[in-house]
Order: sequence, then structure tokens, then C-alpha cells
Amino acid sequence: MSSAYFNRELSLLEFNKRVLYQAYNKSLPLLERLRFLCIFSTNLDEFFEVRVGGLVERLELPTKTPLGPDGLTEIQTLEQISERAHLLVEEQYKILNTEIVPSLREAGIRILRRSEWTPEQIEYLKNYFISDVLPVLSPIGLDPAHPFPRILNKSLNFIVKLDGKDAFGRNSGRAIVQVPRSLSHIIELPIELTTQCREFVFISSIIHFFMAEIFVGMTVIDSFQFRLTRNSDIFLDEEETEDLLRAVQGELAYRQYGDEVRLEIADTCPEELVDFLLQRCEIKERDLYKINGPVNLNRYSDLFELIKNKELFFKPFVQAMPKLSKRTNSYFEVLDKQDILLHHPFDSFQGVVDFLREAAADPHVLAIKQTLYRTGSNSPIVDALVAAAKAGKEVTAIVELRARFDEEQNVALAERLQRFGIHVIYGVVGFKTHAKMLLIARREEGKLRYYVHLGTGNYHPRTSKFYTDYGLMTSDKDIGDDVYRIFLQLSSMGKASKMESLLYAPFTLHRGMVRRIRTEKENAEHGKPARIIAKMNALYDEELVNELYAASKAGVQIDLIVRGVCQLRPGVQGLSENIRVRSIIGRFLEHHRVFYFENNGNPELFCSSADWMTRNMFHRVETCFPIKHKKIRDRLIEDLNLYLSDNTHAWILDAKGNYQLLAPQGEEIEIDAQGILLDRWTSRH
Repeated sequence: MSSAYFNRELSLLEFNKRVLYQAYNKSLPLLERLRFLCIFSTNLDEFFEVRVGGLVERLELPTKTPLGPDGLTEIQTLEQISERAHLLVEEQYKILNTEIVPSLREAGIRILRRSEWTPEQIEYLKNYFISDVLPVLSPIGLDPAHPFPRILNKSLNFIVKLDGKDAFGRNSGRAIVQVPRSLSHIIELPIELTTQCREFVFISSIIHFFMAEIFVGMTVIDSFQFRLTRNSDIFLDEEETEDLLRAVQGELAYRQYGDEVRLEIADTCPEELVDFLLQRCEIKERDLYKINGPVNLNRYSDLFELIKNKELFFKPFVQAMPKLSKRTNSYFEVLDKQDILLHHPFDSFQGVVDFLREAAADPHVLAIKQTLYRTGSNSPIVDALVAAAKAGKEVTAIVELRARFDEEQNVALAERLQRFGIHVIYGVVGFKTHAKMLLIARREEGKLRYYVHLGTGNYHPRTSKFYTDYGLMTSDKDIGDDVYRIFLQLSSMGKASKMESLLYAPFTLHRGMVRRIRTEKENAEHGKPARIIAKMNALYDEELVNELYAASKAGVQIDLIVRGVCQLRPGVQGLSENIRVRSIIGRFLEHHRVFYFENNGNPELFCSSADWMTRNMFHRVETCFPIKHKKIRDRLIEDLNLYLSDNTHAWILDAKGNYQLLAPQGEEIEIDAQGILLDRWTSRH
């Protein structure tokens, strides 16, 4: 029944709403509140580029697509998206104008409006405009020889209203000026031109003010900012694609000029110009957003590099490193005896880099195999793989070229790896390789032994500083053999191998989760202990949701910690009254996937690269690995229970689809899960 499920796109908007409301949180440092506002802005960009773009694309298909489990058509979904997104954008600029900007001014940080410039500042900015800005501008007068241009995706532009004739006698009355992407969004005024505080100016304000310098001899009546968002999802007909690398390279150029899905424009723009842009950009009225402030609010993010006042940011912390033997300082020596669990960002990702570097230099290591999803061509991980190849190791990298919005970096990464003789494989046609695996084959006492790292997040040192993820290092034979089999299958051809320990998408992960949910249901029906705790980024798989409903009706107590999209409707009498759903939005982006099953007093606990989504279960290569050692398993269960007790950054989902932010009640102690974890790591190290 459709009433049992939430719509995916609308649920994703609800997640972005929770991100937006962090900007209201006055317990956070000021520039961190601004950062959440910027994150909301970029999230909304991607939402329109991918989710809305996909809906619009499906509308144009000759055959009607079936309704989703929520029962909404594409048109109905687009209409509800428009209604909710307009309210969110209105709220976004309300927060900016009434909360953030006044607070910035109180903190001595002013983004000056054009009306606030002094004569001395105007003179300085004019010289800057003429020397640094004007030479890189390419204004386009609109006439029969210069039709309306194909506007670059998400570029900031001005629609300019003109009067008079140019040197050739042309007078169309309109022009387009694109703000150069090569220039900084914000410049700081010299201290001698300011008051007691630091003063900044948007580059767009400078162009706006000196627009007449661009159209010499004509009268600039007015100009208004606008921005166009396009469908940016890459489409590859993989059955017809012979060279995936070249195909992705070709599609990247298309991304900048896909179909139009959103038009943002200054709310002061007259209707005449608004109608003109709607017509030329082929945008429907529902996809028009009139903006009360700077178009593309993410331009404020430049301040994060310019402002060094530590009080305006989260307090920095020192990430911990794994404890190794002082005698040998070797990961291999430690892993010979025990597993190592890394909990990022509290544990440094440098541990993974050092493990790989040790393997690259170790004469007993014969081969290294690794998956790379979002890494970057200049990563220390890549440097270590190159060093290993130079040292004569057999190095294989599975590079996923289609990691959304990282395609260009991954193309460059693949080309760099190949230059050093590393075997580069692009995964499997039709399936994204999303698994996070590192396999090191080492000769010990005449036999090969596998050392493995498996993670819930990407091999990316930068994101590991603000994403919460788990990484397991182990020499467990069954896990090592399983990872070897997966790499073998990815690099060659053959049927899926039987796994000893791992669950493996698209083959065994989905049915492995279904079987465990059903076991909990059967245990509850027989009066045995039954409990499920599942933490993930998104839950969107109808079969898994239905299994959870069935378990709930049997009496299984189920706690779901779902950061983003959640298809399941909790708290419905007779269906899901035993299911609770919460979302944690805090300093760090909750990213790890952890699944706990009570199993009649013999708990099973898994970490995974996969969310409980149909795409992860059937259209991606994913790994889900058991935590075998009791000490590590107990620590992860403790972490899960801490998240379930959070009453400061936890949002609770109700049966109507609304999220309510928890707060300590009465004598309750304030519990901030991320803060407590951070304090624990700080005190231990």
C-alpha cells in the first residue's frame, strides 16, 4: 500500500531541511552555522541536478514509467518538490538576512553592499575591475547574430537591460554577462580603506557596479543576477560502450549543458526580464526561484579560508593514530595477533596511508589490490600505490569512473596510475564498484598471507576528517580469501564465488539481510530475544522495508539511525509501532553503515559500504563484513547505543513524515553522541 512508504525525493528534501536548520543553532560557532547554510545550498544544487533532472527526463520518455511504491506520479512529485523547495529557499535567505549577516557584522565581518561603498573604496574597486576583472569578461549582446547563449550549468550571470546603439548601430536592448569562474567569489578590502572591522566585497557586486565600463557608449538601465541549473546526471549506454574511459570523458562535457531544471534570479528583477529568461531558458513557472539576496549563497564559503578567528569555528582536535609496537612500528606485526578498528574522524586516516606505505616498501609483499571510488589523483593513497609499483609489486586498482561528480578526477587518476604500470580496471559494466577494499598479499614462511582493509567510507584523506566511518584492518583468513575472490571476479570473468565471511552485492548481501531480519522475526514469535539496530545513510528498498514491517508486527524492537532518505513510515499502529527512526545531524557527516542483529543472544554485527537501497543491493559491487572480535563488536554496540541516546542532534521521524529535533527534558542530561566520542578520543590520546 502506498501509504506505507515515503517518497524518495521528498524524503531527501526533508534531510536538506535538517541541514538547513543547523544554521539556526546558536550553540554552534558562527562560521560553522554559515557552513551549514552553504552545505544546504550545494546539496540543493545536486538535488536539482540529479533527482529533479531525472524526474524531468522520465517525463520525456515515450512510455509511461510505473508509479513508485509511494504512489506519486512524476508530475505530482515535481509539484510537491516545487512547493517544499520554495519554502526551504525562502527560509534559507531568511536565516541569512536575519541571523547570519547581522551576526557576522557583530563579529567584525562585513560583506559590503554597493550602497555602502565609500568614494575611496569605489576608486580602489574600479582599478581592480579594470585590471583584473574586465579582461576576462565576455559579454554577449543579444541580437540576430548573437542569439541567447547556452548558459553554463550553475554559472552566475547578469541579464542586462541596455539603451542606445553600439559602434555597429545595433540595439537589442539586452545582454548577458557571465561572472568569471576563474576569479575568487569574494575579495577583501585593504585595511586602510576599512573601519575597525574586516570588509569584503563580492566579485559580482563589482561587476554590477561597473557594468557601464563593459558597454561603453550605451546606457545600462539595470542588471540582475541569475543562475541556471541543468540536469547533470551522466548517461552511458553501457551495452554500446566499448571504452568506458573515453565514454565518461565524452559525457563530462555534456554535463555543463544538460536540460534546464531550475532558474534562480534576483527578486528585484522586473517581470519583463523574468518572462524573457523563462522563455529563453525553457523553464516552467514552478522551477523559477526568486532570490532575496546573493544568487548562489555558496559563494560565502570563500570566507572560511579568509577568516582565521578560531572562535568562529569548531575547536580543532588531534586525530589518533593506531598503537603499534615501538620495537618494529609494523602494522603486519600487530595484525598478526589482532584486528585494528579505525573510527574516523576520531582516528586518523593516516593509519591507512601508513599501512599501504609499509606494504609498498616491504620486500615480502608481492601484490596490492585496491578499489578507488572517490580518491583524487594527488592522494597519498595513490602515491603509495605508485611507490609499490616502482618497487616491483604487482599493483591493481579498480577505479570507478562513474562516481558522481568525481568522474573527471577519476579519469585523471586512472591515467596517472597507468603511466606507472599499475593495472587499472574500470569495474563491471552495469554495476558501480562502490566497495572499499584493500588487499595485500605477503609471503610469510613460504606461504601467501592476505592482509585486508575494509571500510564503510572512501579512501579519501580529506573527507575522512569530517565523515564518520569505520575501517577494519585484519589478517583473518576467511575474510582475506573472500576479498581475494572478489578482486579476482572483478578483474576476470566467472561465476560468483562462495563467500566464507563476507556478504557481497549484487549476489548475497540483500538476501543475507533479509534472512537475518526474518530470523529476528521468528525469534520474537517464539519468545526469544529479538532486536535490530541499523545505522545507514539511506533506506530505500521496498522488500527490506516490508521485512522490517513484518518483524515489527511480530514484536521485534527495531531502531533505525538513517541520516538521509527513509522510505519506511514508523509508528503506524498494526504495521510499524515497534520501529523508531532517528537522524543525527551534527558536526561530522554520519556516514558509516552498521547492522546489528540480536540473534537470540548471540549477536551478529556487520559494517558495510552499502546502504539499504535497491541500487546498492542489486546495481553496485558492495561488501558487508562481520565484526568477529568480541572486544571490537562490544565497542561498536556501545557506539550504536550512544547514538540512540543522543538528545541534542537527533531528529525523530513520525508517521506523517515530520522530523522533530530532540532536546533534553526536565532533569535529563544533555547527550551529544559526536561530542562524547570526540571527548573520549581526546582523553585516550
